[in-house]
Amino acid sequence: MSTHSARLGLVQISFAGVLWGTGGLGMKIIADHSSLSFLTVSAYRMVVAAVVLAVTVLARRSVAEVRDLLSRHPLRSTLVGLCTGGYQALYFSAVLSVGLTVATVVSLGLAPVLLAVGEAIRLRRRPLPRQTAVVLMALIGLVMVSSTGASAGAHPVRGVAEAVASGTLWALTTAISRGIAASTQPLALVTVATSAGAIMLVPLAFIGGGSFLPPTVAVAAALSYLGVFTMALAYGLLYAGLRSVEASAAVIATLLEPVTAAMAAALLLNEDIGVRGLVGTVAILGAVAALGRNDPEPVAISGAQT
Repeated sequence: MSTHSARLGLVQISFAGVLWGTGGLGMKIIADHSSLSFLTVSAYRMVVAAVVLAVTVLARRSVAEVRDLLSRHPLRSTLVGLCTGGYQALYFSAVLSVGLTVATVVSLGLAPVLLAVGEAIRLRRRPLPRQTAVVLMALIGLVMVSSTGASAGAHPVRGVAEAVASGTLWALTTAISRGIAASTQPLALVTVATSAGAIMLVPLAFIGGGSFLPPTVAVAAALSYLGVFTMALAYGLLYAGLRSVEASAAVIATLLEPVTAAMAAALLLNEDIGVRGLVGTVAILGAVAALGRNDPEPVAISGAQT
């Protein structure tokens, strides 16, 4: 694989991370100017993205690629969409409950740790001491960030639980989509996944009740931004980047999401998670960054299949 392709992939994933980092801010803006529930906002985001992607597929005459993906990976590609819709809805709810910075750092910081633990269990390989230290550092940081939630949201305990659930689903989504992305056109994968997510979230939004129509042009514009940029474009960039970038490099690139979210929260929302929360944030981000380093092959546990 060429160095140019790897660099391009890293830029694509980095840009996706920046776009994701603005998603929580968009949700806060919508919440301040409307009574739309987080389920309704999530459904709008998925529907807008699905419509934009469907039009793009037709315009680029890529229907055959979508059909091929559905024939080869019908269950896995659909599950990617369902998990995507689920973790995004939980994330938006967490933003409202515990604040933008905490929700973003907890959900994004937990997912790579879960992936590392799951990989160690699946391969039955003993992790290196540094890898164990990384996991412990992330968990300590998670506790420190979580303990500061009372100053950043009205329902800190519930918000942290939602962020943890969101991070868990994000890890599951990444694990499922990793193999598909390598052999599938990004446009096809993001179109199928987004459509599946929209089909799941629209009924849930109606069941949840509340207002369904954006009350102002500004809210409609924010919903459109979430759908086009933080969903359709961002996930298209992610799947494109994963074709040429190793997972470790992708993890480091996505650190731009919490950095962007924290900057937006500090500058525009006046959120303050305090010194303890700042230390916890640094610990989680340090752990995630450390996961991207290349380690020598760990020692296999006696009796394990390798």
